Amino acid sequence: MRIHLVANPGREDAIAAAQELCQRLASQGHELAVEGDSAHLIPCPRLDVPELGRADLMVSFGGDGTLIKAAEICSAHGTPILGVAYGTFGFVTQCHPTQVEQAIEAFSRGELEIEERMMLQADLVRGGQAIASFHALNEVVVQRSATDRMMVFRVVVDGEKMTSYPADGVLLATPTGSTAYNLSAGGPIVDPSVNAFVMTALAPHSLSSRSLVFRPEAVVELNVVSRGDAVLTTDGRTRMHILMGDCVRVTRSARTTKLVRIDSRDFVRKLNALLFWSHSIWREKET
Repeated sequence: MRIHLVANPGREDAIAAAQELCQRLASQGHELAVEGDSAHLIPCPRLDVPELGRADLMVSFGGDGTLIKAAEICSAHGTPILGVAYGTFGFVTQCHPTQVEQAIEAFSRGELEIEERMMLQADLVRGGQAIASFHALNEVVVQRSATDRMMVFRVVVDGEKMTSYPADGVLLATPTGSTAYNLSAGGPIVDPSVNAFVMTALAPHSLSSRSLVFRPEAVVELNVVSRGDAVLTTDGRTRMHILMGDCVRVTRSARTTKLVRIDSRDFVRKLNALLFWSHSIWREKET
């Protein structure tokens, strides 16, 4: 089986686990490769994008950020990702480090489900032409630069103007991304199995601003209508400056991120544990 690896080079435990797994998988005859950033740390052949994304399985060692990096590499090829949790939150990574070899064996036998996560496509339109396109697993954000003043962002949905936000920016998140930047901005948590996406204004100068949930076929256009320095970011990884009059058109991507599912109840359990809901001051009476 052709197995490729992505690891967080800043985490010694993740690198050590990837090193050990490579040795074991190589002895079993698997074809291995690793991405460039950690190739000097892991004894595997190095492959660059897009070849790295062409595999039977991608194994991600790190947190959700590392898995998002793997999704960027793999989504164009439909390669499933096994996320091994070596991070702070780990809403998306499902595999405990002690389970990784067992999970790979079960995957090779076809015993594990593959969960498809919806993605967004963001097209930067200038002068009526799309000059750049990006695909995001978590979110698309149009916002002022850190040094600029509050700006005005117009929102058009399916060709109809909806509103204009005086705000720091506007965020569009997938259900997967609803527990990331969207959650910090006060947006709702959405079950990752739902096909929809969320719009949340960032620090809006308004008492009536609320997040909205759109059907997956919706077309949302974000326009910068005030002067200032604004940027488009996707998944916190890509960053492009946008000009007054530019349009960022956001739609459902034709791509999906395929995740190897370890536990169908993983999302609910993590809400309880990672958001500290299990530490409520209210204690139910034992019956």
